[in-house]
Amino acid sequence: MRGECRWLAVGLLIVAGAGEALAQRLPADVVPDHYDLTFDVDLARARFETTETVRVRLSAASRRIVLHALDLEFQDVAVESLGIRQSASVALDAATQTATLTVPSDVPAGPAEIRMRVKGRLGEQLRGFYLSRANGRRYAVTQFESTDARRAFAAFDEPAYKATFAITLILDRGDNGISNGRMLSDTRGPRAGRHTIRFAETPRMSTYLVALAVGNFQCLTATADRLPLRVCSTPDKKDLGRVALDAAQQILSFYNRYFSIAYPFEKLDLVAVPDFAAGGMENTAAIFFREADLLTETRSASVATVKRIWSIVSHEIAHQWFGNLVTMRWWDDLWLNEGFATWMEKRPLATLKPEWNTSVDEAAETEVAIDGDSLATTRAIRTPVETPAEIEEAFDSVAYEKGAAIVRMLEGYLGPEPFRRGVNAYLERYAYGNATSEAFAAAMTDATGRPVDRILSSFITEPGVPVVRYTDGCIAGRPEVVLSQQRFLFHRAPAGATSTTAWTIPVCTRTATSGTGSCLILGGTSTSASTPPGRCPSWTLLNAGALGYYRTEYPPAMLRAHAADAESRLTPAERLSLLGNEWALVREGRHNVVDYLTLAAGFSGERSSTVLTELVRRFQFIHDYLTTDATRPLYEGYVRTLLRPLYSELGITAAAGDDDERLALRATVVEALGTAGNDPDVARQARDLLKGSHARSMALDPTTTDAIVAVAARRGDAALWNSLRTAAHRARSPATRERYFNGLASFEDPALVERGLNEALSSAFRSQDTGLYLARFLGNPATNGRAWTFLKAHWDALSPKINVALSDVRVVESLGSFCDAAAREDIRSFFRTHLLGSASRTVDQTIERIDGCIATRQKQTPRLTDWLSLRTKL
Repeated sequence: MRGECRWLAVGLLIVAGAGEALAQRLPADVVPDHYDLTFDVDLARARFETTETVRVRLSAASRRIVLHALDLEFQDVAVESLGIRQSASVALDAATQTATLTVPSDVPAGPAEIRMRVKGRLGEQLRGFYLSRANGRRYAVTQFESTDARRAFAAFDEPAYKATFAITLILDRGDNGISNGRMLSDTRGPRAGRHTIRFAETPRMSTYLVALAVGNFQCLTATADRLPLRVCSTPDKKDLGRVALDAAQQILSFYNRYFSIAYPFEKLDLVAVPDFAAGGMENTAAIFFREADLLTETRSASVATVKRIWSIVSHEIAHQWFGNLVTMRWWDDLWLNEGFATWMEKRPLATLKPEWNTSVDEAAETEVAIDGDSLATTRAIRTPVETPAEIEEAFDSVAYEKGAAIVRMLEGYLGPEPFRRGVNAYLERYAYGNATSEAFAAAMTDATGRPVDRILSSFITEPGVPVVRYTDGCIAGRPEVVLSQQRFLFHRAPAGATSTTAWTIPVCTRTATSGTGSCLILGGTSTSASTPPGRCPSWTLLNAGALGYYRTEYPPAMLRAHAADAESRLTPAERLSLLGNEWALVREGRHNVVDYLTLAAGFSGERSSTVLTELVRRFQFIHDYLTTDATRPLYEGYVRTLLRPLYSELGITAAAGDDDERLALRATVVEALGTAGNDPDVARQARDLLKGSHARSMALDPTTTDAIVAVAARRGDAALWNSLRTAAHRARSPATRERYFNGLASFEDPALVERGLNEALSSAFRSQDTGLYLARFLGNPATNGRAWTFLKAHWDALSPKINVALSDVRVVESLGSFCDAAAREDIRSFFRTHLLGSASRTVDQTIERIDGCIATRQKQTPRLTDWLSLRTKL
């Protein structure tokens, strides 16, 4: 709906208000070069005033200039060119979030300056320039990605309109300010009790990367390759930034060696924000983070927490090259930012933290992407987006995990060094500018001489994921690889969802007799390739290193051969990929769940925590959805039989000398036995340890404690619930607080579930955390029914918190834990009338996931029942 346009004389107050946002691309006839912005911030009144001078270039003479603006009051607007200043009237369109400035006479083609003052309120919705609170103090911070810079200043708010920025902050004495540039000066005034901070001019960058933070921030300081580096937070959490500071120092030095262009800005601040929707935001030289993703106590941090902080810090620093130095031209190429940063975040970790085995984590991320891409409701990497809601919804696993997986596949095909040369050629060619997918592909093709353009084109324009099938491998005694491809879907309905398009796939293979792999291009529906003469190998692996973005399917005999050699001949990443592919074929209905469990039996000695986590996730699905009341105890016995030997070796408490992998492996085994295995001994030990640690303030290993809390809570009583809630409220570290609140979502006693849900209505949760907390209840089959009833009953109170920067997506995704037609129809009906800001596609995908679960249950439950019954007779 198009909002009302109001033409008012200059000098009167003009308000650009919010409405239902439509397509809003600006005309291309005016281009900004530089912004001079002074923000006068009044925290007490939750208001700000921005004084702007914007230098622009007009391609043709015009009386009109169109900018983006939303929820701003305009005053004293003028345009100056060739020494002539003209007052401008302003027409506002809330639907397109634009302001049209009109002057009496044409502004000639060439340079001009726009001058104006705008006023706005510091909002509460964690976007634009907004208010945050901590310890009785107010803070003002920004979150402009993707289309919210226009809430703080009138702007050409599209990524292609790069410009330089000179920023000044006027703020209360006793508060300090952070922005993209280094501080040039800090002077008293212009009024009593105020001071003014002026920052250095930035290089060319997009508006969504502008950063402002005002409040009582305190910082840890260091240097990395002589670059000033800070980790900043509220004063009470200052010392919790040491893990992040150490990570940032090492990661930045790694990137300076990897890229041919050294870090391109003058300083780097990492800022923990009390109220912040995203995990991290890569603002140029001033990265903002959610506190839980930047701060931790070293002694209470689990392996998972430390890895998460390192990974997010690495991801956001990588954006300083992928996204900030070179920026996608428009949001339909978002993967150039997010996919690259997701891929790149593991590069320094692999070198600096080899004990974390990040290659298997990458394989797990690829599984996440392929899982979502196996739905008929998925999207292509490049999808047209125009409105703010469409742009917001594009921040999904397709942009992140699939984008990263495609980059990883290209790197595996080309080789690390040729790929690195291509990446650096791309960055050098488009530094401080914008690029498209075609530009990246051309740079890589030129640098490597390989058909990157053909490969990339098929994977970014075609939705879904291919399955590569091995149909025969030995012809007349001579080894030969015979491959075919088609789109993989969990379920063949709805009609018309299967694509006939053939991807251009770099398929890298290795065999039981070859230590190294070789690659071929599968460019049509099928192909064959001879291998060197010799005996036919017992098996061929179609995805060497688990680097490819495709499913694989093998004849049963070859799958058995893979399983026999999995522990000794396959890498952890390859083992994880093998399990993922077999599970996908079970979900599709092509393979029997019994085949998966037979394959799983060969992994009882698995020593990779990530591979074992992949396995126990499937164990949990089988437990929750494929067993019946009669067969569940039999199945739980099978899980205990499989995992008890490993538990006997590891125990439930850490031992001196345990490395990170052993700590993580123990946590996985403990949680699996306590849930899918329903092991009463493990549950009892977990409860005893937890009660003892709280009663005596005894320190448990943080990594195992996460699992102990989850297991103990399942059958926990009110005393344990109260203990966890108290621990959560007293926790100083965000990760510790998160651990105990997550524990509240693991209780299964109906009365305690209700108490846990009611916490979401209390002041205990910031809006950024409410959706994630509720999603844990909604995603647990033991609590999802009560949680869904609670969410519907309290929608009016909860929806303002849920509709905050993708929290709605997380909540809707969690509803995929249902597996019955009645719940599916209830969810579908509810969201027809309760609209979500950026989760419309997610609703469709959740409905499809529920349909898939129903189909899998109908097909696989009888098979599992027969197998479990047979086991009891043996």
